[in-house]
Amino acid sequence: MEAIQVDGPPGTGTDPGTGGEARPPVRKRDREATRQRILDAARDLFGEHGYGGVTIRMIAAEADANTALVHRYFGSKADLFAEVLSGESVLRGVIAGGPEDLPRRLAEYFAHQVEHRSTTSVSRLLDRSAGHPEVKQSLLRYLEDSIVEPMVAQLDGPNPRARALLASTILMGGGPVRRLFGLNDLREADPDELTERLTTMFSAALAP
Repeated sequence: MEAIQVDGPPGTGTDPGTGGEARPPVRKRDREATRQRILDAARDLFGEHGYGGVTIRMIAAEADANTALVHRYFGSKADLFAEVLSGESVLRGVIAGGPEDLPRRLAEYFAHQVEHRSTTSVSRLLDRSAGHPEVKQSLLRYLEDSIVEPMVAQLDGPNPRARALLASTILMGGGPVRRLFGLNDLREADPDELTERLTTMFSAALAP
């Protein structure tokens, strides 16, 4: 819960406990810290339970805030979900490195997640929330602005959007397979061999 700092008498800018000496102004609420706690809590909960399985009350409790603050800073639950997505920049950085070795970068990104038993927040959000109508547009906008269009911008030749969508399917798809089978079989594979195979797949998807 945001702590409320008690100020001195109105209009004085002084602290009664210091003999009336002037003191630096103190923010009543650490808004940025609270806002970040809410975002972090929402990211974790949406990733674990999906959009439909999370309430504003759950997010507020996880962030040690109250529901009024969540609504004040972000509006609705759908608005908060969109804000969480807008802060996910890892894939933007992977794609932004230039067209020459884009298939290799995508492969290394995928293989790193497998090796380190991790999935990005976006992957989890997509896996668990893609079917919910309230956030469909937010997810589409994120995929378009952060993954598909940045790839299209780097591709020469015919049908760049179709090729970018195919690579995106490899990169972001497969959620049900991961949840049902896990990634143990992939983790047992040689990391270098896995990266090479993935590079071949992304190269084929992005090729003219």
